[in-house]
Amino acid sequence: MLFLVGVLVVVVGVALSIALHEIGHLVPAKKFGVKVTQYMVGFGPTVWSRRRGETEYGIKAVPLGGYVRMIGMLPPRPGDKPGELRTLSTGRFSQMVDQARADSMEEVRPGDEHRVFYRLHPAKKIVIMLGGPVMNLLIAAVLLTAVITLYGLPQVAPKVGLLSQCVPTAAPTLQVPQPKCRPGDPVAPAKAAGLQAGDRIVSVDGRPVTTWDAVSAAIRDSKGRTMTWAVQRGNQKVDVSITPAVLERATYDDQGNAIAKDGKPVLASMGFAGITPGQELVKTPLTQAPKFVWDRTVDTASIIVRIPEKMAGVVQAAFGSDERDPNGPISVVGVGRIGGEVAALDIPADEGGNWLKIAQLILLIASLNLALFVFNLIPLLPLDGGHVAGALWEAIKKGWARVRNRPDPGFVDVAKGLPVAYAMSLVLITMSVLLIYADIVKPIKLFG
Repeated sequence: MLFLVGVLVVVVGVALSIALHEIGHLVPAKKFGVKVTQYMVGFGPTVWSRRRGETEYGIKAVPLGGYVRMIGMLPPRPGDKPGELRTLSTGRFSQMVDQARADSMEEVRPGDEHRVFYRLHPAKKIVIMLGGPVMNLLIAAVLLTAVITLYGLPQVAPKVGLLSQCVPTAAPTLQVPQPKCRPGDPVAPAKAAGLQAGDRIVSVDGRPVTTWDAVSAAIRDSKGRTMTWAVQRGNQKVDVSITPAVLERATYDDQGNAIAKDGKPVLASMGFAGITPGQELVKTPLTQAPKFVWDRTVDTASIIVRIPEKMAGVVQAAFGSDERDPNGPISVVGVGRIGGEVAALDIPADEGGNWLKIAQLILLIASLNLALFVFNLIPLLPLDGGHVAGALWEAIKKGWARVRNRPDPGFVDVAKGLPVAYAMSLVLITMSVLLIYADIVKPIKLFG
């Protein structure tokens, strides 16, 4: 039941995000006098609709998209009169472009000639087309800011998380840089010392510690020397003697990859206690929220830029034995599945309980909105960024003509980019089908 609740929350969040995205287009379009005939959330058969003035507002059966229909999105072909279309084109793409022009002008009625989209000043076109993505950015910024400032984010703390059961004695390899326990391996020092999950480490050998890095450095540099830790366990302060083991362990670069030489991992001697650090919620000051949102946006953009590369990994995982990349692309089905898994988690009240699950669902929806923002900025039709690119090119041409005292070059014929739009649509459909299939047969597992 909780799984279904999580899925439902994600579905509603996606639908609301799409609805607000389209409002981001609708409001400036009406403000600039463009005639908007439809505002729809979803695709497929219409479930509900109502006409207010000249616009039909409605909800369709599949809430995975939406659109605002503005008249005259595409200009007539140079030499044609508005509302008319010559039928001299040959070739499949030319006919498709002509049909798209005809569809664009179909709803232009007498008196609407100056209410078409293509006649707008380029700046107004840009405002309308950026309105949707910017709305997604605002949604993400509000949700992220609310979570990190009012609730907080889990951060590594100087406390005991999970305890290892043993000291692994197997030699590290490139394939297994961190060996696991085997029968007969000695008990891990932290477990032998009586440390417990949730213990907060206050000091090491009398020196106060406030970060996990300080604890980790003390363990690493111990060289088998017995240390005395003061830990806070509930309302008690307990002294614990711990003697880290000395192991040869793999070393890593700044990207977290094992360093190798001659096909073998580069090892270093270091202390081992058998502790995974715990986490605690830390609230972020409001003044730092813009930087946090910016960093998350940059992270999202870096993933989207690498989608072609990451899609190869998705295909290998879906049709082979490889595991899915947890930082790779997922479909709406995958997002819904993760939402369901979050809702179904059994989180103790002292570790956040239901509030933590709610925060994670909000962060999930915020991440989705960031993805919508960045993805829609790609300067290719049929995405919003394609229309923005056309408007920018029009502004440059008109500005250059004014500088040179040349006649106005007229509107940029974005219809010429429709073959690219059709190809892009085919790519997007193919990617969506592959991601949905992969999310069904080989889903990303974030919770074990």
